[in-house]
Parts: sequence; structure tokens; C-alpha cells
Amino acid sequence: MEYALPRGLFARFKRTFIGDKAFYRTVLVLILPVVVQNLASNSVILLNNIMVGSIGTLNMSGVAIANQLIFVFNLTIFGAISGAGIYGAQFAGACDWEGFRKTFRFKLLVALAITAAGAAILYFFSDTLISLYLTGEGSAADAAAMLGYGKQYMHIMLWGLLPYALTQCYSGSLRETGDTLPPMVASVTAVFTDLTLNFLLIQGRFGLPALGVRGAAIATVTSRLIELSILLLWTHSNHKKFFFMEGLYKSLRIGKELALSIAGKSLPLLLNELLWAVGVTTLTQIFSTRGLIVVAGLNIASTISNLFNVFFLSMGSAVAVMIGQALGANDIPRARSYVWKLLFFSISICVFFGSALALSAHAIPNVYNTEPEVRRLATAFIRTSAMYMAFSATSHCCYFTIRSGGKTFLTMLFDSVFSWVVCVPYTYLMVHHTLLPIDLLYPLCNLTEAVKCAIGLIVVRTGYWARNMTGAPGGGEPAEQEAGGALPEAL
Repeated sequence: MEYALPRGLFARFKRTFIGDKAFYRTVLVLILPVVVQNLASNSVILLNNIMVGSIGTLNMSGVAIANQLIFVFNLTIFGAISGAGIYGAQFAGACDWEGFRKTFRFKLLVALAITAAGAAILYFFSDTLISLYLTGEGSAADAAAMLGYGKQYMHIMLWGLLPYALTQCYSGSLRETGDTLPPMVASVTAVFTDLTLNFLLIQGRFGLPALGVRGAAIATVTSRLIELSILLLWTHSNHKKFFFMEGLYKSLRIGKELALSIAGKSLPLLLNELLWAVGVTTLTQIFSTRGLIVVAGLNIASTISNLFNVFFLSMGSAVAVMIGQALGANDIPRARSYVWKLLFFSISICVFFGSALALSAHAIPNVYNTEPEVRRLATAFIRTSAMYMAFSATSHCCYFTIRSGGKTFLTMLFDSVFSWVVCVPYTYLMVHHTLLPIDLLYPLCNLTEAVKCAIGLIVVRTGYWARNMTGAPGGGEPAEQEAGGALPEAL
């Protein structure tokens, strides 16, 4: 009798959080191509940082600031097409391919509009935007140099905005069908192209001119054009496999009702990603007021941390596809069951990668040709990222879970509104109204990630997010479809 309770608890725990072989096979099929893609991409970013940093810390910091601003554009594109992506995954789950094509057209039109607006803002206001990060301690000459390098890099990178936006439309739509291989191959090819061209153009090798930060930008734009070309050729030449793309451009018709429905879901996600990305850049700007060397330290830390974060960031694809397709097929219990297994899997992996990142935090920044103080700050920031990795992974899975059921306004409250109502004011007060050193201040400011994690788990546990939006028949009763119960009875 004394062992009945532990055995019972273990059985309940296993039933709730541990999947079978088929479950993990599906997860790995979905995420491994994305992991490879993101790992290759972030590895190249790391090597690019090292190569740009080899010609000077100011060059590296100027490029980092420009990339912060381009990051806002990238996230805005992601948010704009995410609403259609929710419908795309559910249409794929319901095998409604005409609906799927209409969601792609919506993505395409929205991406074109945002690209035009983003390019105009980044071109005409580049001086003002970059200068926001140059207000910390440091010489005026250093600030002017960072501004110059940042502008050189950004003005060339503008040519890559449209290829990036179109690539996201194609990659996202293919992933919604469960096919992650073409985006992976295209991305891996692109990042190795980027790496090769960076090697040749930044410092000038084999007789080519040394173009510095301009060479880094040319390499990235070229790689994005190649990535898009591969996706276009792969998708539109394989008619048998990608039959659902046939007739895609015969018409741009979406249908008023569906367009308004997608727009209603997309607008909160667009605003969410825009506000969240601006919030992230605002946090960087707030930290930068503690000195220009903080900008360099944060750049190194974020580049290295993202390399270790690729697994849990890639889990978003598994959450979006597996839960989205289950909801589209009207299998609400399966969708609710998947959430906790995906969460536990992601957190377990983060314990391993977080430990590895913490142990290597002191050694990795030494590969950069920069000042010792910059390396010391980078080490402190990396350790903070390692400490909060499991919290970030949980929040990430919760975000995609809530989003998969079309609860986009709730998604916005959970993500960007939380950032602006909690994270930004809290960080501003800590940075400007305390005398704490930045290496102690940074982990204290990141405590908000633990708070967000707790809120996400509470929202997911309610089951409020679980609903079918495509009208597919079958599945549970209407009450179950809307409310979807909470954490399984096991717990």
C-alpha cells in the first residue's frame, strides 16, 4: 500500500507529460529540419559577428544596432502572416486546399504592403533610429563611427527585405502542411552562401575588395535571393507533391468573408509582433544608456544565446502545426493532450542546453577580438540567458498554443502588452533609478520572464484557447470545442 500513491502519481505524470514513440517521431520530423535551419543560420550569424568584429568593435556594434531595427521589420512580417498561418494549418488539417491557397494570397498581399512601408521608414529615418542607441557613455567619435557603419549596412540590407518577406510566406505555408524539408534546404544553402561571401568580402580575399560592413550586407542580401529562388523552384516545379499550390496565382481572390476573418485574427498578431519587437529594441536601448560597451556585450551574448536557443525556438513550429492541425480536424482532446507533452519535452531539453550554455559562458566570448570588459559583460549576459532558458521555452510554447486556437487578442495581451506594461517600465526604473552594476542589473530585469511563464501556464491550463475555426465536421461536442477542458484530470 505504501507504494501505491507514488506509482499512481508516476502513472498520471507519464500519461500527462510523456508521449509515445509516434508522438516523438512526429515532433522530431517537424522540428529537426527547423533546428538544422536555425542552427545553420545562427552559426553563420555568430561567424559573421566574429568576422565583422575582427575589423573593429565599432563596426560590430554599428551592424548590431542596424540588425536590431531590421529585427523589428522581420517580426512584423512574421506577425502579419501568422493570422493567415493559423487558418493555413487548420485548413491543411481539414484538407481544404482552396481555403489554404486563399490564406497564402492573404499573406502575400500583406507582406508586400509591409515591405514597402518598412523600407521607406528604415531608409528615411535611419539616422534618427540608429542614434537612439548611441546615448550611453563613450566618446562622440565612437558614436559617430557606429552611426556611419550602421547606415552603410542598413541601406544595403533594404534590398533584402522583399526576398525575406516572400520567403516567410512560402516557408510558413509549407510548414503548415507539415513539410519542413524545402525551407530547411533553402535556408541551409542560403546561410552557407552568406558565410562564403562574408569570408570573401568583409576583409577582401582572393583579389576581391575589402568591403567591411558593406560586404556583410551584400552577402546577406545575396543569400536571401538564393533562398527565395530555391523555394520558388522547388514548390512550383514539383506539381505532384505540392498540388495545393496549383492555381495559386491564377487569381488573387480571397473572398470578403474569409479576408475579414483572417484580418481580424492577423491584426492583433501584427500589432503584437510589432510592439513586441519594438519592446525588445527598447529594452536594448535602455540598457545601452549604461555605456556603448553594453551594446557590444549584448550583441555577443544574444548571438551566442540564440545558438543554444534553437531547439526551444524551433518547438514553436511543432506546437503550431500539431495543435493547429488537431484543432482543424476538430480533435480537441488530442490538441489539449499535445500541449503538455510538448511543454515538458521543450523544458527537458532546455535543462540540458541551459547547463551547457552556462558552463561555456566564460570561454565563448574569448573568440571575439574585442576589449576585455566587453567580453566580461558578454559572459554575465550569457549566464543570465542560460538561467532563464527554461522559463523562455515555456513562455514560447504557451504563446504558440494560445495562438493556434485563434485567440489572437489574448496572444497580444500575453506577449507584447506584457512587455510594454511590465518589462519596459520595470527595466527603465531599474536602469535609471538604481546604482546597481549592469551585470547584476541584467538578471534582475529578466525576472519578468518567470512571471510571464507562470501567466502562460495558467492561460493554457484553462483550455480557453482550444477551438476549431475552419468548421470541419466531427470531433467533440460544441461546448468542448469552445471551452476545451483544463489540464488533464491526471493532475
